[in-house]
Amino acid sequence: MESMQQAYGAGKAGGAFDPVSFFQQPHTVLRIVSWLFSIVIFGCIANEGYVNRSDEGEEFCIFNQNQNACNYGVFLGSLTFLCCLGFLALDVYFPQISSVKDRKKAVLADVGVSAFWSFMWFVGFCFLANQWQVAKPEDNPLRQGGDAARAVIAFAFFSIFTWAVQAFLAFQRYKLGADSALFSQDYVDPSQDVVGGPPYSSFSPGDDQEGPGTPGAARGEAGGDGYQRQDY
Repeated sequence: MESMQQAYGAGKAGGAFDPVSFFQQPHTVLRIVSWLFSIVIFGCIANEGYVNRSDEGEEFCIFNQNQNACNYGVFLGSLTFLCCLGFLALDVYFPQISSVKDRKKAVLADVGVSAFWSFMWFVGFCFLANQWQVAKPEDNPLRQGGDAARAVIAFAFFSIFTWAVQAFLAFQRYKLGADSALFSQDYVDPSQDVVGGPPYSSFSPGDDQEGPGTPGAARGEAGGDGYQRQDY
């Protein structure tokens, strides 16, 4: 239970945001790392991924002159950049979510999206590495953008594991949440609690069924501690 509260702040729902503990969480660190990797990949392809020969004016992709390879890298880099920002925002907002169904959907979305991007980066790494390996030296005799191409391949490889670990951590949070207050139907936002008592007073069917012979009725008729019963 304690690990679940630390992971998503289940015990602090509705409380103040703590940036120090938020940025110390493993899934937050991995999201930031994945976000930085996407910037590096996108930046390397955008800046040095397209070169041209001295006798040609048209630029071509350094990955075997395959335009699809550069487009794929830019596509993954830009979308994972936005995805990381979106899930960081969701992590900040998550403790404020009081709906059980919405909490489940958020964690399951984290599992699915992280696993999806891990697979996509695996495909991207294989694709880009293959195209760089089969690239013809005569197409790029000066080997322009060689460092950028290797950086793209390396960070694509690292991104496989950062997203895979995010998926694993999200799945662990889902399993823990199934047995904790995070996904419990009895979960109550602590901010709604009344100090010194439950949010709502309990009700017993017998509380207002006092007969004329009961002490409560007698007090009401006598105008004592209770209220005066009105006859209609």
